[in-house]
Amino acid sequence: MLPQIIAVSVIAVGSVFVSPAFADDAQLPRTLSLAGHGEVRLAPDMAVVTLGAMSSAATAREALDANTKAMESIIAALTAAQVEMRDIQTSNFSVNPRYDFGPGGNQPPKVLGYDVSNNVNVTIRKLGTLGSVLDAVVSAGSNQINGVMFQLAKPDTATDEARKLAVVDARRKANIYAEASGVTLGNIVSISEGGGYQPPSPMFKNMRSEAMSADVPIAQGEQVIAVDANITWEIN
Repeated sequence: MLPQIIAVSVIAVGSVFVSPAFADDAQLPRTLSLAGHGEVRLAPDMAVVTLGAMSSAATAREALDANTKAMESIIAALTAAQVEMRDIQTSNFSVNPRYDFGPGGNQPPKVLGYDVSNNVNVTIRKLGTLGSVLDAVVSAGSNQINGVMFQLAKPDTATDEARKLAVVDARRKANIYAEASGVTLGNIVSISEGGGYQPPSPMFKNMRSEAMSADVPIAQGEQVIAVDANITWEIN
């Protein structure tokens, strides 16, 4: 029995000496991770407007005919304002009955008539004409304008500049932390990106064309393109 006991003891001692080597191999690299923010502010140069008309009548046919006539006038007003047909796109069309549920709602509903609604998304590429376009479509019969969304026609250049600013901001912060901690930055381990458009900052401007005496006042604001860069460095 004595030889077997000695063999087990040798294995146990061997395992004690090997363990520290495995611990060193498994040691994780030291890293520093920080986020940088970059943004570019520009005045928008185009807008998308949702507008259209709602028509009511006793029958669906009559409501549809009235709505079709109104939309023809609206589209004619848009084309007269030099909006191209490629920039006019139907976004919603609906035909809905109107009911009378009576006092207390205890009797079967009665159809009173029908509502027909037709809306289009209109891209205004000449932002200075937006006020006069809105005035023109209302005069042509539009009784639905649901929103104006300002945009940049070519945001790529501004987005790339925001990316550069985000990286500079992240490195600035990393250098501060490294100096305060007594370490130095090594190679970059990873970079990831987040961000995009932010809501415009209000900037009131009256969009008035020379041909119009009083157009719709428009607050075009300031478009903000923001990018967040998350960067991880090795530290020495």
